[in-house]
Amino acid sequence: MTLTVAILAACILDCLFGDPQQMLHPVVLMGRCISGMERFLRRRFPATKEGELAAGRIIAVVLPAAVFALAFAACRVCLLLHPILYFCLEAFWGYQALAARSLAGEAEKVRKSLTGEAGQERKSFTRETGQERKSLTGEIGQERKSLTRETNQERICFTGEAEKESSSMEGESCRRKDRLSSARRQVARIVGRDTEKLDEAGIIRACVETVAENSSDGVTAPLFYLLIGGAPLALAYKAVNTMDSMIGYRNDRYLYFGRAAARLDDCFNFLPSRITALLWIVAAALVPFADAGQAWRIFRRDRKKHASPNAAQTESACAGALHIRLAGPASYFGRRMEKPWIGDDDKPVEPEDIRRSVWLMWISSALALAIGIAVRVLLRKMTFHV
Repeated sequence: MTLTVAILAACILDCLFGDPQQMLHPVVLMGRCISGMERFLRRRFPATKEGELAAGRIIAVVLPAAVFALAFAACRVCLLLHPILYFCLEAFWGYQALAARSLAGEAEKVRKSLTGEAGQERKSFTRETGQERKSLTGEIGQERKSLTRETNQERICFTGEAEKESSSMEGESCRRKDRLSSARRQVARIVGRDTEKLDEAGIIRACVETVAENSSDGVTAPLFYLLIGGAPLALAYKAVNTMDSMIGYRNDRYLYFGRAAARLDDCFNFLPSRITALLWIVAAALVPFADAGQAWRIFRRDRKKHASPNAAQTESACAGALHIRLAGPASYFGRRMEKPWIGDDDKPVEPEDIRRSVWLMWISSALALAIGIAVRVLLRKMTFHV
């Protein structure tokens, strides 16, 4: 029962605080270990297909096993010392394994950049400073205004409405470019594709796809392994997922070296991705802006339209629920990839689709937690009866 309560506490901490930016995250340590092991293994294995495959298998086995063993040992020691210490460690590591709040926050930053809300917030933040500056320079400003007033009036009369329209158009164009540039920078934080040339629709699709896919990778999957094996198994999953995000690419450098890590990630995510997709369909039935019937239809039709056996599971459910089209051609490391479209082009994508996808992520995550806790409690009661 202690582990069940610790899992609840972990989910609450994630909802309240997200990833702790001010402290060293386990994923950061895992990333450093992966980089160090890659350098070590590449020096000791030949740069051939067989050599890189062998080195990749070693890192794919050693890192998750080591993470699980160390975390399991730490939890056992804490349990022997005091149950409260064990509870705190399980809750804290479980909290660090989850990423719902952070995913929602990063997606919202992209949406605000596209709509200009981020700029409005910055203006609001600096307004008081600007007012103070004006009060300090008040008399000087008034004198300057009085000196230039007649000149400004003459200029306005001379240029007339044409200058106003031109200025308005140029200003709007500049603001739009600034918003797109800001949104590209924001979405680059959460996607693996090249973002420099994405238009507004491309930015929205990339963000919505990431929310859908990471609803499984960053929320449901670690929660699934938390419910099964506590923090040690959840952290081992994070090690696998981090390996895939760092070396699981099909490019010249990692085609062979990262193959074992990519396949291991496929195995770990096989069941969670499908559970997440089904939960997204249920979530779509609970909100007025989504279509559960269309989500189910597109899920059945398009869930295999991806090189990964798992990525299109949640993407297809999301595309159907929102009546939009996701995936399609994309650029990775300067190379264009011709990927099939997922979903029907029923309506053009819009920034609000980002917020809708985040809502579906939250609802599906809550459903996963409720079902998981209920199963744990039921199994516990059945064990006691036996």
